[in-house]
Amino acid sequence: PLTVMDALSRYLLGLEATGSTADEEAWPVFERLFEENGLPDRIRSDNGPPFASAGVTGLTPLAVRFIKLGIALERIQPGKPQQNGRHERFHLTMLPMADAPKADKAAQARAFEDFRRSYNEERPHEALGMDTPAQHYRPSTRPMPKTAPEPDYPTEAAVRGVRQNGAV
Repeated sequence: PLTVMDALSRYLLGLEATGSTADEEAWPVFERLFEENGLPDRIRSDNGPPFASAGVTGLTPLAVRFIKLGIALERIQPGKPQQNGRHERFHLTMLPMADAPKADKAAQARAFEDFRRSYNEERPHEALGMDTPAQHYRPSTRPMPKTAPEPDYPTEAAVRGVRQNGAV
């Protein structure tokens, strides 16, 4: 599943049953979360899809969308999952539920939403002084724009298209 969590409050914003890690499946989830909760200042992720690629810049279509929205990319070092310890620990908490998939995607989505609600509103967290994430979470004040802003280049800059193979 695609999991999105606020690092400070541990509030689970999204727990989505996606069929893959492709940009086409991940972007609609982030788009909805940004519309509901505002834009974060940064997104911390591992170095795998849909967040990073093995290309020269390491950017994926999803990462480019984040950058266009003014969201800083914060990636952990390759092979160092402990740098994203909170999120990795959450995955251990979620594992029993994820190991028992439901009959169809709609049933899985309901189970994930029930878990998300319980995790955020009922389950106390030691790191939060035994409060729930919902007691600490505050949405961003940065609204999701209707359209992504276009880059603003200085007048003296030469803007050129770059092909998939890197040729200008």
